[in-house]
Amino acid sequence: MRKVLALIALLTMAQSAPDPHQPTPIHDVEAPVLPDGLERAVLIVSKTNGWRHIEHIPHSNTVLAEIAQGLGRASYVTENAAVFNDEQLRHFSVVVLNSASGDFMTEDQRAALAGFVARGGGVVALHAAGDGSHTDSWYTSTIIGADYVGHPGGADQFQPARIIIDQPDHPTMADVTLPWSPVDEWYSYAASPEARGMTVLARIDEASYRPGSRLAMGTHPVIWINPSTDGRVFYSALGHSPETYDDPNYRRILANAIRWVGR
Repeated sequence: MRKVLALIALLTMAQSAPDPHQPTPIHDVEAPVLPDGLERAVLIVSKTNGWRHIEHIPHSNTVLAEIAQGLGRASYVTENAAVFNDEQLRHFSVVVLNSASGDFMTEDQRAALAGFVARGGGVVALHAAGDGSHTDSWYTSTIIGADYVGHPGGADQFQPARIIIDQPDHPTMADVTLPWSPVDEWYSYAASPEARGMTVLARIDEASYRPGSRLAMGTHPVIWINPSTDGRVFYSALGHSPETYDDPNYRRILANAIRWVGR
């Protein structure tokens, strides 16, 4: 009887254990203490108030910091969105939103990021930073510019797909080796971000994978920029798995993007 009760207790605990992919949403109010010497640095933020990509965030944060170092820039990695304030953002020229999901900023923090972009600051947004869990109108129109509708599931969640470069002369696409068919979780959107003034740099060849009828877009963008802001804004839907950040092509694109938005 005791063994049965112990088993029931264990099962109950397992069922009630929090899902690390779905942390309790928290808005940060106390800003972090920045290290000395950060000037025109790269701020890497992986705050998640929506789905948390526990698979790649630790590794991709490390890779992004290594890329910044390779570009001769200091970096600061944080999960504290209270870093979005005018005083601290002046230490950075680039903000990388590394699968930052959900409404992770307060209204004041969003205003600080908007001010950063208006002053010419650059933003590199990656994967879940555009997963549809963001409801702030400035963020969705300025940083992403498209409405996420989903990705293939089940056995088709992760598939190789061929990337087509539409703007090979753009600096962020420099030295990408083709053909290139990475394995990823392929996001689909209700319409092309071009409808909202974005410039698509690369897309997915839908004939090279199985999007499913509900998620097929025809012309299927995967990397784009916002050419209408005072600061430069870059978004890539790539990046679900940690292996993606070891792909030489993707590392090259990330380095190009950080360099380009940071001028």
